[in-house]
Formats: sequence, structure tokens, C-alpha cells
Amino acid sequence: MNRLESEDRPPNGADPAELRAVFGNNLRALSAEYPSVAGLCRELGINRTQFNRYLSGESFPRPDVLYRICQFFGVDARILLEPAENLGRTQAEYDLLSHPELQGYFGRAPVDVDPSLFPSGFYRFVRRSFIEETQFVLGLVYIYRRDGYTFLRGFEPREALRKQGISTAPRDREFRGIVMRQEEGIMMIVTHQNAMACSFNFLAPETSFQKNLWVGYVTRTVREKITGVRATRMVYEHLGSDTSAVLTAARQAGLIERSAVAPFHANLLQLEQPFR
Repeated sequence: MNRLESEDRPPNGADPAELRAVFGNNLRALSAEYPSVAGLCRELGINRTQFNRYLSGESFPRPDVLYRICQFFGVDARILLEPAENLGRTQAEYDLLSHPELQGYFGRAPVDVDPSLFPSGFYRFVRRSFIEETQFVLGLVYIYRRDGYTFLRGFEPREALRKQGISTAPRDREFRGIVMRQEEGIMMIVTHQNAMACSFNFLAPETSFQKNLWVGYVTRTVREKITGVRATRMVYEHLGSDTSAVLTAARQAGLIERSAVAPFHANLLQLEQPFR
């Protein structure tokens, strides 16, 4: 007899047939959103034949397999006793934005950012430096979509970090963020790995110059200081997947002087006007 079959026994004192039926029904309900049973079995690390026996109510999983199933679907051992709709969800199943305490407050979760509003691909951005107010940061970020979310990824200019005495290793330079829809544009929350501070970004489409421009501002989550700024205007320019434009932007990235800021970028940054 197969080892799984020999060890798959229901809890003592329980009606085996009833428990197997409840478990099978719940497992079918939880698995319904997955288009491929074979793919689901691979993710769970369970033999397809044995998984089918669970679905049909012919067999129980061992405790370690049951634990694996519960962790994967974010439920608890009540999967053996109660219908799936009554189980509720454990914290493990919720990501931050779909947690019941926040659900509906940040839009739909996963957060839907229409690609026609903010396309995927590479963007060149420019803003005034937070540290050196006479200089500007020219950077490159990548916007991509995964699992219904829109993400941001980029690297801080080595020169800017070196001037602050911060490590220039790729792991320390990398930043990531999540992009969310707002009424008049988009917002982004961006941070470094394991960092306790982040930046808040807001951008709206700019149609006066070109359709591939977004203008807004960025703020740092730091205390007020005598020197340096915490909020400044910022411009994003969509480069898409134009290899030549992306490589040029990558070579130019870093701290630049006012004279090196593109005229149409400088106009949108309103350099002579205080930020309000």
C-alpha cells in the first residue's frame, strides 16, 4: 500500500466519510481559481494522483501535508470540518493592501493601474537633489506589472551615495516601490531593502509638451533639517523599450548641473518657483 494512503487517517472519533467529503469539497473550492491542477500540485509539492484522491474525498492528507495545504491557501485545520465559505482567512493569506483593515481604502487590490495611463517600461526622471540643492538627480527606473500590481525598480546614482558616505554596492543602491492609482494620476511608495525611511511620489500626465511626460513631486520621510530639502518637483519621461534611449539615459544618470537639465524638463520643474 502507498505510504500516503496508509498514513492518511481522519481524527479519532470522527466520521471518516463525512470528513473526507468536507475536506474534498473545500479543497475543490480553494483550487477553483487555479487554471491548472498540475501546476497547483507542483506548487504544493503533492503528487497529482494523491491530490485527486483528496479532491474526490477518498483520502486524508498526513498532518505535514495538511499543514502545507493550509499554509498555501491561508486557512487553518477547520478545512476538515467547515465549508470553505465559513473558514475565513488567516493573516497569511492577506497581503497588506487586501487586508480587511485596509481593503477598499487604497483602491482595488491588487491595485489596478491602467497601462494606458502609466505604461510599463523604462522611465528617465529628473528632480532637484535633496542634499545638494544646486544640483539635480537624473535617474532611470523600470516600471513593470506582476500579479495584478504595478511595481517600480531602480538604482541610486553611485556618485550621490558616495558623497553621503553610503555604500555603493548594488544591493544598497537598489530601490523598489509600488505604484497605485490616484484620482488625478498615480502615487508611488519607494524604499530601499530593509530601510526604515521611504519616499512618496505623485505624478500626473503632462500633455503640454509630449504625451510621454508625467510631472509631480517627491517627498522624503525624514525629519525637518536646516539644510537639504524634503520635497521637490519631479518629471518622469517614458522611454519604453527603446534600447538606444535607455542606454543613453543610463550613461547620463547621476548628479548633474542645472545647465545639463533638458529645457523642457526644466520648464516643467518650475525652477524659479518655490514648491508648495
